[in-house]
Amino acid sequence: MDGKVSAIVGNNGSPGKKVQAKSHDKALFYALLLPAFLLVTLFIIWPVVNTVFYSFYDWNGFGPLKNFVGLKNLRTLFRDPLFWNALRNNGIVILFSVCVQLPIAFLLALLVSKSSSRPTIFFRTVFFLPYILSEIITGVIWRFIYHPQFGLLQQIFAKFAPDYSYTGFLADPKTVFVSILFVIFWKYFGFHMILYVAGLQGIPPEYHEAALIDGANPVQAFIYVTLPFMKNAIQMSLFFCIIGSLQVFDVIWSMGQGGPVHAAETAVVYLYKFGIKSSKMGFGSMVAIVIFVICLLFNVLYQRVINREEK
Repeated sequence: MDGKVSAIVGNNGSPGKKVQAKSHDKALFYALLLPAFLLVTLFIIWPVVNTVFYSFYDWNGFGPLKNFVGLKNLRTLFRDPLFWNALRNNGIVILFSVCVQLPIAFLLALLVSKSSSRPTIFFRTVFFLPYILSEIITGVIWRFIYHPQFGLLQQIFAKFAPDYSYTGFLADPKTVFVSILFVIFWKYFGFHMILYVAGLQGIPPEYHEAALIDGANPVQAFIYVTLPFMKNAIQMSLFFCIIGSLQVFDVIWSMGQGGPVHAAETAVVYLYKFGIKSSKMGFGSMVAIVIFVICLLFNVLYQRVINREEK
């Protein structure tokens, strides 16, 4: 009996060595996880905790925290009509992006994904180029284009509509937000188009051929073949679109800091203008927490919907 046990142990290794191997694997796992955990803690978790802490104080960003105000900053925020106006503008950006930008990006993707000819590659590159530019550069370029004296639009109106008095779209509360929406469309639709192109090129052509052979017309093939295969790409594009619309700031700020009479302010522009720029760091921290909660709630809701559809 002892000989059999010894033989088994001799063939498979001692239990002590197995325990040591498992302990070594755990130690290696934690050692590899530690740098990422420290980075996440240092640059994500700790700033969020600090922001929550600062939001309960009336603090200008300098000196010690002394004036504890509790939820006063939150009450002040919810009573400010400019904040609700900023959230309304965020909602408009979301609706515009989902209902206009994404469908046009999808249609263009259908056009430029059918072949890999030089003209097709050229148009893909041209449509994607605006996304390569930084948001600040994009805002500065379009601010010059919209300039009432030296801009490209002014030159076009002077040549083709000399009777039209162009005073600048960014200076008019009625046109500033629409002008910025156009820039947001121009800047980001190429990114979504490339996502759709990648999804379309991943669809095996045999499925479309089989659908057409079975008597389906092109519209039916699109509905029952293309769209199901594009589900993941559409979900990813929609997620990026909504989260980006909630956090949009750079383009709007560089084009006029929210426009005249707060006509184009969004939530993050409101945060920067009335929190950081006004040296109200406690109030600004509360605004940041509210924006963070909105994004988090959307993310949780989105994941639940996606997981429910997959089941």
